[in-house]
Amino acid sequence: MSSVLDTGPASDRLSRVFAALADPTRRRILARLAEGEATVTEIAEPLPISLPAVSRHLKVLERAGLISRGRHAQWRSSRLEAEPLREATAWMERYRVFWDDAFDRLDEHLRRTHDPDRSEEARP
Repeated sequence: MSSVLDTGPASDRLSRVFAALADPTRRRILARLAEGEATVTEIAEPLPISLPAVSRHLKVLERAGLISRGRHAQWRSSRLEAEPLREATAWMERYRVFWDDAFDRLDEHLRRTHDPDRSEEARP
């Protein structure tokens, strides 16, 4: 039976994934890697930060399991790893029903308050 506050290894990994995804630069790096493997130089090219800063971001992404890094001859490339993103999506999906319900209620409220015919009915 799982507890409300899961503190196991999967939870720690999920925390690292969400922490890594919280940074917009790291999300841009992941978007670039979604197009295919790339070297640090290729990743850094469109970014307004230094190569050492890109390397630090890559280390965070690697620790979270979001990327893997390999060596091909003298080049060290990075590639996107999909499994941690699937795990994060699955975790968020469990709570989707709450958001869907809240948005449905908001939608109904907006219809009632902005529909001229219904607005007249709602007034005392």
